[in-house]
Order: sequence, then structure tokens, then C-alpha cells
Amino acid sequence: MIEHNYKPLFPYFGGKSRVASVIWQAIGDVPNYVEPFFGSGANLFLRPHEHHTATVNDADGFVANFWRAVKCNPAAVAEHADNPVNECDLHARHLWLVGNRERITDRLCGDPDWFDAKAAGWWCWGLCCWIAGGWCRGTGPWQVVDGVMAKVEGDAGQGVNRKLPHLSNAGQGVNRQLPHLGNAGQGVNRNRPCLGDAGRGVNRPGQHIREQVEWFAARLRSVRVCSGDWLRVCGSDTVTTKHGTTGVFLDPPYADTAKRASKLYAVDCEQVAHRVREWCIENGDNPKMRIVLAGYEGEHELPTSWRKHEWKARGGYGSASESGRANAAKERLWFSPHCLEVEGLPAMGELFAEAAR
Repeated sequence: MIEHNYKPLFPYFGGKSRVASVIWQAIGDVPNYVEPFFGSGANLFLRPHEHHTATVNDADGFVANFWRAVKCNPAAVAEHADNPVNECDLHARHLWLVGNRERITDRLCGDPDWFDAKAAGWWCWGLCCWIAGGWCRGTGPWQVVDGVMAKVEGDAGQGVNRKLPHLSNAGQGVNRQLPHLGNAGQGVNRNRPCLGDAGRGVNRPGQHIREQVEWFAARLRSVRVCSGDWLRVCGSDTVTTKHGTTGVFLDPPYADTAKRASKLYAVDCEQVAHRVREWCIENGDNPKMRIVLAGYEGEHELPTSWRKHEWKARGGYGSASESGRANAAKERLWFSPHCLEVEGLPAMGELFAEAAR
């Protein structure tokens, strides 16, 4: 049994820490684990047993770069993430990151050992300062012009406004926002209660950040970190069942059928969930697969042999509204037929008996 010291390094929309224990009940202590939409990685880091073989992936190069860098050089990532809130730093680093997204993604895909610790630390720090979504999305009018931050309207497709995969057509650059100035901060910028006034805002001493990053590095020691399309780690026996019984946790962007995707993802991302559902149906009856699919009420229609678990998310900025609170209660997990029994859900034999009646 692993003793967890899990506190997320950065805020991330859609994290599943609240329901990780249920996911691991369904997957069990499998010899192989695959997570194609890694994000903040809460489910992997909350695994209650040691990793054997594990492969994670994210199409966002900044996400994959962060976790590769944490695994290989946690001290360097912590050094670059250790910075107080500074609005000028926030905008300058944001512009630099957006301008280097393509370079970082290409190097990640071309070299399995490459990472950029500075980009990783700056990305994490900025995400912790940023208010709501859109960090490094590259959809705003602010760009670097002659070494100066300038607002450029109606000039999409040049410089850092270059069109990139999975981004909207509204233009690129960055949306100029104020940093997150709450007293608690977020992610690596949180205060720890024991620090008192000595660590206000995001001024936590660097040692605490290093210790936290090193914990994550230790958990990633036997984990392979990939960057690219989700099928690269799901569509081959070499990554999955060749290693024995395989647990697969799929947490794709919301589909258009969830009635939420248009405000959260680029349009082409909405269709990923449909392809994921098709893959789940094709592979769900494989006895060597234990598949857990995360989604939203009404988003996925799966065979009756799959079980469904209803749960309530914590919610973020949107939870202050009535609709946000209602949406938080619509989160769902679907378990493939060969998943283990989950507390509170009917066993698979009971489902088959019910279907036969």
C-alpha cells in the first residue's frame, strides 16, 4: 500500500482526484496501466499500489513536457517554478511559452528523452497564477512586436499567432489577464498552513516546492511519458495487453453530446470522445482489458454490460452559479465488463441476471 502525499502541483480542469479510489477499485492491481489523457495525472498519483508497467500520454506538449521534466530533473523544474506572483513575468513568460509551443511539441515527439525544464517550471507557475481557463491556449490579441508586448487586432496567422493543432481560429498570442491574487494561491503557489505569514501568496520557500516536485518524480520513476494522439498508446498490443492484464483510464475532452464542449475545447477536440467511445465498445469484451471511461451524463451510450457510476465533481470557478453546481453532479464513470466489482454498484453477474429477465 502506497502512503500518499498527493497535492496537485497545478490546478487543472477536469481532474479526477475525488473519484480515484473508485477507479482503482474497478481496475485493481494490474501489471500494466495506460492513461492516454494524462492532464494533472491525479488518478495515477493516487494509485494505492506500486506501479509495474505504466504508460501515460497527453496531446498537449506543455503537459507532456512538464511530466517528462519532473521525472528526469525535478530540481530544475522546481527552480523555475519557484517565483512570486508578478504580472509582468506572467505576461512575458506566457508569450514566450505560446511562441515556443510548436518547438517544444516537435522535440517531444521526435526525441523520447528530450524535455525543457524551464518551460515546464514556467508553465506550471503561470497556470497557478492564471484565473480560470485559457492558459497557453494562444487565442488572444497580445503579441511580442519589436521586443514589446503589443495588442494586435485582426492579424491571425503570423508570429506567435500562427495556427496550431486543436486551437480555435480566433487568433493566437495570449489573452491578457490579471494573475491569481487570492491569499491561498493554487497548485505550487498554495500556502501551506505551517508556513504562516512567512509564505504568503505564492512566496512559499523553494525547499517546499522542491520536496513536492521530488515526490512526483519518485512516483513517475517507472512511468513512460508520451506526447501525441491517444491511439498511439491505446491502439497497440505492444503498449497494452502484451504486458498482461491492462487497466486503461480514458478521460477525453467532453463530446458535443455533453452540451459543454464548445466553451471548453476547440471544436475538433469534441469529436475525440466519440472515437474513444467506439474504441471502448470494440475492446470492452477483451478479458485482458479493464477499461474505465470518464464522461458526462448523456454523453456516451455503451452496451448494457458496462456499469455506470454517478459522482459529483468539486467544481471550479463555474460552481458559483446554479448551472455550474448542477453540472458538477452530472459526472459519470463507465466500467467495462471485466472490471472488478465496485462498492455500491451491482456485480457483473447481477447485471447479466437482470438483463436475462
